[in-house]
Amino acid sequence: MKLTLDPGAAALLDTLHAAGYAAYAVGGCVRDSLFGRTAHDWDLCTSALPQQVMELFGAEQCIPTGLQHGTVTIKYGGQLYETTTFRTEGSYTDGRHPDAVQFVPDVREDLARRDFTINAMAYNEAEGLVDPFGGQKDLQNGLLRAVGEPQQRFTEDALRILRLYRFAARFGFALDAATARAARQLAPHLDCISAERIQEELAKLLAAPQPGAYLEPAVLAVVLPELTPAALDAAKPVVDACPAGEENLPVRWAALLGALGEADTRRVLKRLRCSNACIEETAVLVRETAGKGVCGSFSEDRPLGWDPAAAGSRAGDGMARFVSEEKAPAHPGDIHLRQLLGRYGLCTVERLYALCAALQPQNAPDCALAAQRARQLDADGVCCRVSQLAVNGRDLMAAGIPAGPALRRVLEALLDGVIYAEYPNEKPALLTAAQKIIAS
Repeated sequence: MKLTLDPGAAALLDTLHAAGYAAYAVGGCVRDSLFGRTAHDWDLCTSALPQQVMELFGAEQCIPTGLQHGTVTIKYGGQLYETTTFRTEGSYTDGRHPDAVQFVPDVREDLARRDFTINAMAYNEAEGLVDPFGGQKDLQNGLLRAVGEPQQRFTEDALRILRLYRFAARFGFALDAATARAARQLAPHLDCISAERIQEELAKLLAAPQPGAYLEPAVLAVVLPELTPAALDAAKPVVDACPAGEENLPVRWAALLGALGEADTRRVLKRLRCSNACIEETAVLVRETAGKGVCGSFSEDRPLGWDPAAAGSRAGDGMARFVSEEKAPAHPGDIHLRQLLGRYGLCTVERLYALCAALQPQNAPDCALAAQRARQLDADGVCCRVSQLAVNGRDLMAAGIPAGPALRRVLEALLDGVIYAEYPNEKPALLTAAQKIIAS
C-alpha cells in the first residue's frame, strides 16, 4: 500500500526519521487518501517528545499548541502541521478530556486510544500502512466502527457519539451494530458537552449530503429536546431534500426546526451558540415559508410566486390594474419576487425557494423557476430597493420635501410605485410622483 503524501508532511517525516525518531501521517489524512479524497489537514504523530520536536525544528518554526498533551504545530511551506507525540490517555473525569496523558514509544498504542477504526491508521513510506484495527477494511466496506470497546470510547468522550453520526453521514456509511447500540445507550452523557461543541458537530452533520437517516432520535432527544419525535420524523425527508453543504446550513436548520416556529427556532439556535447571522437567516426562512408565506404562494389559481397576503394589501389591486390596462409583465410573480429581493437579497431568496421545494416537492419545478427568475431580476439590476431608485433623499429635499420620517415614507412609496409599474424608475417621473404623494 503506497499513498501520496503531502510534500510538506513528507519533508517533516523525513526530518524526524533522519533524527532517529519514528513518525507517521495519521488519522483523517490517511483515511481520506485511502478513500480517494483530497486530504486537507495533514496531522503527524511521532515518538519524539514535544521538546525534542521543538529543538529539531526550531522555536521560530514551532507553535507550542498543547505541550501537556504532546502537541506541537510545525510551520512549513506556508502550511501548519499538527505533530503529536505517541500517547495513551488516563481517565476522563469530565467525560470530554483525559485527566492525564502518558507518552509511549509505539504508534499502535497511540492508535488504540482513537475513536473509530477508519481514523486509527498511520502511514509512512518506509513501513507503509499501520492498521491494527482493520480501518482499511471498514473503509472499503462502508462501515463505521469504534476502536476496541464502544462503551469505553463513548464514556471517555461523549462528543464521539455525535462524531459517529457526523462521519457516517459525511461518507454515507453504515454503523457497526455494537457501536450504534452503545451510542444510543450513552446519549444522555452528551449533557456534559458544551453547546458550542454540540452545535459544531450538528452543523457538520446537517451539511452532509443525506443526513436524515443519521439524525438518531435517542441523540436528538438530548441535544435538541425541543424537537418532538413526530416533528423529527417529519423533518428528516425535508432536510434530505434541501441543498447540502456548509453554505446551505440555514436551509437545513430551518428544515429541521421549522415545526417549532420562528421564536422557538431562534431560542434553540441561540442556546446552541450559533452565529447571529445563522440565527437571523434561519429565522427568516422559517417565517417566510410558514402559513401563507412563500410556500403558500403556489396554487392553481395564482401565478408563479404570487401571494397577495404576503405581498401586501395593494397586491390584488395592483394585479388587477396590470391586467385591465394590458400591461401585465411577462412574469406576474415579479412583484412578489422583487419585494423579497428588496427585503432580503438574492441569496436568501434562493434559499427560500430551495426550502419551499423541499417542503412541497410537488411544487419543486415552480420553485426552481421562481429562483431562476429572481437571479435574472438581480442580474438585470431591476429596481427592488430604495437604494436602486433613480432619486435619493437629496433629490427629494432639493425638490422641497422636508427631511425626516416623511422623506423615508415618500421613498418607500416611490419604490412601491415602481415595483407595481405605476411609473418608471426615472428621475423626472419619480419627482412628479413624489409631489403627488406628499400632497395626498
